[in-house]
Amino acid sequence: MSEGGNGRLKLVGGIAAVVAVGVVGAGIATRVHSEHRLADWTDRQALPNVSVIHATTVAGGDTLQLPAALQALNSAPIYARTTGYVRRWLVDLGDPVRRGQTLAILDAPEVDQQLVAAQADLQTAQANQALAATTATRWRAMLAKDAVSKQETDEKAGDLAAKSALTNAARANVARLRSLTGFTRLTAPFDGIVTSRATQIGALVVAGNAASTPLFTVADVSRIRAYVKVPQSYSGQVHPGMQVTLTLPEYAGRTFAATLTRSAGAVDPGSGTVLVEVQAPNRDHALKPGSYAQASFPLSGASGTVSLPPSALIVGSGGTQVALLGPGNKAQLRTVTIGRDQGKTVEIAAGLTAQDRVIDNPPDSLQTGDAVKVLPNAGK
Repeated sequence: MSEGGNGRLKLVGGIAAVVAVGVVGAGIATRVHSEHRLADWTDRQALPNVSVIHATTVAGGDTLQLPAALQALNSAPIYARTTGYVRRWLVDLGDPVRRGQTLAILDAPEVDQQLVAAQADLQTAQANQALAATTATRWRAMLAKDAVSKQETDEKAGDLAAKSALTNAARANVARLRSLTGFTRLTAPFDGIVTSRATQIGALVVAGNAASTPLFTVADVSRIRAYVKVPQSYSGQVHPGMQVTLTLPEYAGRTFAATLTRSAGAVDPGSGTVLVEVQAPNRDHALKPGSYAQASFPLSGASGTVSLPPSALIVGSGGTQVALLGPGNKAQLRTVTIGRDQGKTVEIAAGLTAQDRVIDNPPDSLQTGDAVKVLPNAGK
């Protein structure tokens, strides 16, 4: 082949090589660009979509409403103090009773027989004591004349002391049994009403059975008391003498005036609340022991208190937290202090302001510094 032909072949080969290198390079560049685009798309898809809300400022002069369970001022279950049978019961459910009024009468034949036997034992002991006293007196007189020994005289005096002790024991047993016969009448310990009766004529009642049902329950409902658990953040605003309002579901539109009478003065570490007691007069007996009520305390809103929907809260080992939207659309977890739970909203007593941008329904795995994607028109 001529030199001209060889030159053309070399030129063609060089051009082909250049073209091949260009094709390969373009393919690699296209592939790298696609991989970068895919990585960017994957990263964007991995970011959680969140909506942002703002806390609402709680208006001052609000009332603190808390649940309360009503109780009688005094309530006493009446048990039998002696074993016997019910002869009569004289009061029933809802009956008003006075202090000392007889509620029921029991028959206690065993106690009656024990009392008769105890009285006989007392008479025997008294007779033995009298004989021992006469003997001891006679022996002391003979000792003065040296007719008997000092030892024998001391023995007679000791026998008198023993017989006197037996007499005292027999007398105490008679008094105990007389008291038991007095317990056959069950009486009211104070003025009130009968709130339960669990006895029938002829029923056997056993004294000292703590597991048994009380025969009667008497409650003093002239005043009603209620215990209320006040959150710690509001405990500084409640004090004895404060006027409280009670409302009950069965009396729509009616309120009952009550007074805060005492406070425990300590925070329960389990619930974070302070136990207080309120009392209300109950002249018409409209307030019933055991009823559910709402107690309203006239409080001013705590400074800086805001409210959020419960969905914005994160409750975990670190306590109660909220997720805030920080610079660069990165999350910031912040611990907050819970005030009142209003159902649809929860008051935040500390740790949050109305200007903070709060992430609603944050993912459970969200941590401080995690990037998030804010949904359009989800918040400002």
